[in-house]
Amino acid sequence: MRQSIKILISGGGTGGHIYPAIAIANEIQFRYPDAQFLFVGAKDKMEMEKIPEAGYEIKGLWISGIQRKLTLKNVLFPIKLIHSLVKANSIINKFKPDIVIGTGGFASGPTLMRANSKGIPTLIQEQNSYPGITNKYLSKKAEKICVAYDGLERFFPAEKIVKTGNPVRQDLLKVYKKKKIKEANDFFDVKKKKTTVLVLGGSLGARRINQLIEENLPLFKEQKIQLIWQCGKLYFEEYKKHNEVKNVQVHQFLNRMDLAYAAADIIISRAGASSVSELCIVGKPTIFIPSPNVAEDHQTKNARSISDKHAAILLKQNELDTFPLVFETLLKDEGKQESLSLNIKELALPGATDSIVNEIEKLL
Repeated sequence: MRQSIKILISGGGTGGHIYPAIAIANEIQFRYPDAQFLFVGAKDKMEMEKIPEAGYEIKGLWISGIQRKLTLKNVLFPIKLIHSLVKANSIINKFKPDIVIGTGGFASGPTLMRANSKGIPTLIQEQNSYPGITNKYLSKKAEKICVAYDGLERFFPAEKIVKTGNPVRQDLLKVYKKKKIKEANDFFDVKKKKTTVLVLGGSLGARRINQLIEENLPLFKEQKIQLIWQCGKLYFEEYKKHNEVKNVQVHQFLNRMDLAYAAADIIISRAGASSVSELCIVGKPTIFIPSPNVAEDHQTKNARSISDKHAAILLKQNELDTFPLVFETLLKDEGKQESLSLNIKELALPGATDSIVNEIEKLL
């Protein structure tokens, strides 16, 4: 492959779409230092901040998703789509990419549509076990579709699918090393002899998980649990008061996820695609509480694909009254903890980024 390639990547809206896009770009840049990159995202979404932080240029489209109920945003959707198609067309004409990669999110729709219409090769990286409408539509003309789960031939042309897994942070591969665990325990000031529970509700936070943790603080105290609780940006002001409670630390955001995972004995988490992929590599006993407020209820489907293989516990949001029993049972059953760890590790695909970039190379 020639060195002076031009790569256009579109994806965003959530960290689950942004971080895989950055990981793919980093790997291409490692292999081809002279490659040129341009990202396309949705204006006012987190990618407009996170992509430049990672050292890449990004252009924004005026685009958002369709709401499930009748709102002004839905009325504006056709106008935004036409505007975004025109803008994406202009970006592609000016940048002249050799390939366009979509990692999901609102902006990837118009961007890949225009690339397809110009005969530019496109590759989709689908993180979830249940794809959204946009990727189902784009798959018809994409050259390759990189997936993380089995069974996606129900939605995509089977001959285009390559099971690669989702790109994850490479520092997660070392969370079991003694040196890393010691660094993690020192960083979070947790004691080795007590059980540490890590709570993850996503970068913005999860209201219902935060309420659940607050309700169960007496249970955690009784069981002598050390709590590392990422409550999220939206809820930090409300929950930071619990930092005064012994063995409880509340964080707005965890910048050192590798150390958080290394310190944890049990993890309570949402079931976004990136989180699930990371937790497979981390290999700790996990209770998934999927968000029911996402398209096609895909978090529940992600979590079920793991729990069906006896590799994690799935607890639906409408079943949280059973949490104390589920948690205490897991806490007291070391055999169960061990089997969950072994089974979830079996599902890990640590070479995902390499595999995806290998597919990109073939298309170039």
